[in-house]
Amino acid sequence: MPMSVMATSNARSFSWEIFPPMPTCRVYCTPVYQDGHLFVMGGCSQAGIPLGTVEMLDVISQKWAALPPLPTPRAGAAAVALEKQVLVIGGMDSEQSPLASVEVFRTDEGKWEKKAALAQQSMGISAIERDGTVYALGGMGSDTAPQALVRVYEPAKDHWQPLPSMPTPCYGASTFLQGNKIYVLGGRQGKLPVTAFEAFDLEVKSWTRYPSVPSRRAFASCAMAEGCFFSLGGLQQPGPHNFYSRPHFVNTVEMFNSEQGVWSKLPRSVRMREKRADFVTGYLGGRVVAIGGLGNQPSPLGSVEGFSLVRRKWELLPSMPTGRCSCSSLQAQQRLFVIGGVAQGPSGAVEALCLRDGV
Repeated sequence: MPMSVMATSNARSFSWEIFPPMPTCRVYCTPVYQDGHLFVMGGCSQAGIPLGTVEMLDVISQKWAALPPLPTPRAGAAAVALEKQVLVIGGMDSEQSPLASVEVFRTDEGKWEKKAALAQQSMGISAIERDGTVYALGGMGSDTAPQALVRVYEPAKDHWQPLPSMPTPCYGASTFLQGNKIYVLGGRQGKLPVTAFEAFDLEVKSWTRYPSVPSRRAFASCAMAEGCFFSLGGLQQPGPHNFYSRPHFVNTVEMFNSEQGVWSKLPRSVRMREKRADFVTGYLGGRVVAIGGLGNQPSPLGSVEGFSLVRRKWELLPSMPTGRCSCSSLQAQQRLFVIGGVAQGPSGAVEALCLRDGV
C-alpha cells in the first residue's frame, strides 16, 4: 500500500458492499476469487453436515450461479486459484473424518476432476500459491493429532512432494507469503492454541523459528501489514499466568517487527476498542481491520475497527451489516469479503468492506 494512501485514507473512506446472500447458508465454507468471480465451496449446513454445494458470485452483476457440486462433500477445506482452475484440498467429510482427496474445478469447462490425493488425510490445512505451485502446510489427521506435514504440488505433474516438516505441528494456522518466505503463525493443537511463529524459505527449503507470540489466546486473529505481523484479540483461557477462573475475551494487540526481529511491547492505549474472538482480519487502506466475531454481547458482533499504522491508533469503521462470527474471508481488489459464518445459525450473508472510489 503506497504511503500516500496510508496517510490520507480515513474512517470515512470505508464502506460496505452488500451482495445478494448465498443461496445456501453455511459455515466453514471455502472461498476462492478468480477473474471477478467469487467461488464458495462446501461448508457445513444448519444440521452440521458437510456440503458438496458450489456457488459462484459474479461480483459485477451481483448474480449467483449454482455450479456442479464437489465430487466429495467437505467442510474446512483449503483452496487456491490456478489460472483456469480452482484446487480444493482436504477438509472434513460427512463422517466427520479428515480427507486426503484433492479435486480441481476447471472454470473454462465447468467440471470437476479428481487429482492426486494427499499422502495423509488432513483437515485444517493452510495453503499458499506461488508462481503456479501450491504449498499445503499442517493439518489434523484422522487420529486428531496435529500434523507438521509440508507438501508441494505442481499441477503439470499432478504429484505431491514432501518438504521439510514444520518445527511445530498444528492446524488452522494463519499463513502469509512475503518474498521467498511462507510465514506460519498460530493455529491449534487439539484444544490448545499454538504460539509458534515460523517461516519456511522456499529457496533453501528450510525453516526458521522466530520468537513465539507473547500470550496464548484461543481464536485470536492474525494479520500482516507493511512487514509487521499482528496477533489480535482472542479468548484468554485459565492458566498459571492469569488469575481468572473462567475464559474471557481480550482486546490484546501484539506486533512483530520483521526488521527488529522482536515482538513489540505496545502500550495499553493500542489495544483494540472491542474485546473479541473468532473474527475476521485483513489489511485495507493502511489499516489492520478487525471485523465481527464473538464478544461479551449475547449475539455475534457487527462492530468493525481499524488500526492505522501511521497514526498508531484504532478507529471505529462502518459496522458490518450482518453481525457474525466463524466467517470465511478473502481479500481481493481492495475488497475484504466476509462470507457466511454464524449469526443465529449458519448465514448466507456475503458482504465486503471496501475503500470508496478515489481514495
